[in-house]
Amino acid sequence: MNQHQHQTATDSDAAVLEDHGCQLMLYNDDVHTFDYVIKALVDICRHTFEQAEQCAILVHCIGKCAVKTGSMEELMPMHTALLGKQLTSEIIK
Repeated sequence: MNQHQHQTATDSDAAVLEDHGCQLMLYNDDVHTFDYVIKALVDICRHTFEQAEQCAILVHCIGKCAVKTGSMEELMPMHTALLGKQLTSEIIK
């Protein structure tokens, strides 16, 4: 690759990559059932049943799971909806 073919990342490229690098984390609690969490993930995060079930198992066993990645703007409505269902979540950059 010669010098003219090599592309370098600009500050705006880094900002785009960083913005899409957010994770929506879901945390375990002792209140909600597997079925409740699975339904919330299907409805809110648009997971398939299988994806939601795997996330619920990870949350139960490990205590947390990144249930979705994306930009802050994409994740904020999902985070708010999960909180509205009394589930514990946060967005991590």
